[in-house]
Amino acid sequence: MIILAIDPGNVDSAYVVYDMKLETNPILDFSLDKNEIVREALKDRLDSVDATVIEMVASYGMPVGKTVFETCVAIGRFWELLKEKPVYTLYRKQITLELCNSTRAGDSNVRQRLIDIYGPPGTKKCPGVLYGFSKDLWAALAVAEAFKRIKERDIFE
Repeated sequence: MIILAIDPGNVDSAYVVYDMKLETNPILDFSLDKNEIVREALKDRLDSVDATVIEMVASYGMPVGKTVFETCVAIGRFWELLKEKPVYTLYRKQITLELCNSTRAGDSNVRQRLIDIYGPPGTKKCPGVLYGFSKDLWAALAVAEAFKRIKERDIFE
């Protein structure tokens, strides 16, 4: 199963195309760009993926601002574009619980867990599987990895 994992943002979003059948290097493609550019790139991906997984916004009782609502709009626009195939959502707490066994894990914990799984990013001279990953690309890969683990246990709703 090839999935498209998206970490949405109000202005920029990241995605990873991930082959759940591959063990050593399941990352087929990745990008971080402006939402409009990402949507255009994803149109070309529609036929090559089996499903989409999007990190979903959740309320934890704290006030939120304009950027959170703009991220919700971005999620809706991605969903509408990709709805021909199954679209799943994962919340941040599900992702951190799955990867780090804690809902309180932060970005640095998630990044380190992904490095533990795939190895260090490496250098230009000696690139690793994660070479080129930065910023929100880590979150998009975390979405893919968490979804794979949940799906393998066949507990996805």
